[in-house]
Amino acid sequence: MEIAIIVAVVVVALVFDYTNGFHDAANAIATSVSTRALTPRVALAMAAVMNFVGAFLGQKVAQTVSETISPGTGTHALVIVMCGLLGAITWNMITWYFGMPSSSSHALIGGLVGAALAAGAGVSWDVVVEKVAIPMVVSPIFAFGAGFLVMLAIMWIFRKANPSKANRGFRLAQTASAAAMALGHGLQDAQKTMGVIFLALLAGDYVSADDPLPLWVIAAAAGAISLGTYSGGWRIMRTLGRRIIHLDPARGFAAESVAASVLYTTAYAFEAPISTTHTITSAVMGVGATKRLSAVRWGVARSIVTAWVLTFPMAALAAALCYWVARIFLP
Repeated sequence: MEIAIIVAVVVVALVFDYTNGFHDAANAIATSVSTRALTPRVALAMAAVMNFVGAFLGQKVAQTVSETISPGTGTHALVIVMCGLLGAITWNMITWYFGMPSSSSHALIGGLVGAALAAGAGVSWDVVVEKVAIPMVVSPIFAFGAGFLVMLAIMWIFRKANPSKANRGFRLAQTASAAAMALGHGLQDAQKTMGVIFLALLAGDYVSADDPLPLWVIAAAAGAISLGTYSGGWRIMRTLGRRIIHLDPARGFAAESVAASVLYTTAYAFEAPISTTHTITSAVMGVGATKRLSAVRWGVARSIVTAWVLTFPMAALAAALCYWVARIFLP
């Protein structure tokens, strides 16, 4: 029975990873597609490859995710992890349907915490606060400010440049910045699934807390998020690429460069599973505000922020409901 549940948890974790890929594909490529620096299919293929490569570049974020809850061991612990994943997938699908770029990262953490609370299991609140909640607030604020300042610097440096030539140059530069963004997405988001699978293996006594991540876990998570990315997320891409603000190549390059830098810094320096969605969306708002404040469609931005605020509690609630239902069938 236990081995069957472990296999089921791993499969559901990879399904979540796949939904994360198509839900967050827009994060890496929406700006490049909206400025016509890349065609959608070329952008998706590049993002899928870079997501796969990025997944192999570190495991610190995966370790942080695996430490957020302490479900114990045995079948009950595996049910908790499974329900946390189902809660995250449920919220991902709801926000995808409505085209809202919410955070898969915070949906996952919220789902795990909600399932753990419903089961009366341990929650590592120090980890949740220090490496999830605080970065959740700080990273979008920093990305907005950095995006604004970087764009101001670009406008000053290229103030005498020929607009047509400058746009062509920034379209080419966006190929690199989009690739960097996709690499950061793989570095951050694929690791979160690795952390959940490791948590399941830990609950089943197949690994110890000090063991390194098995190579098959890394490869499976990398493959799932890459396939999901290539499937695309057209609803969210439209929101991020056009509904917030109509981007030009320079602003697209600035937003992607800032967001990628934040992803790398938080993954390596702080081991924090931050939201790729929050980061790139805030950077887009920041670079857009350099046109004029009214250029940003703040009504759309307000809806996105509302989805951000709701993500953690709603994913937690969905996971708790899944746990209560599971307990009926798995007493």
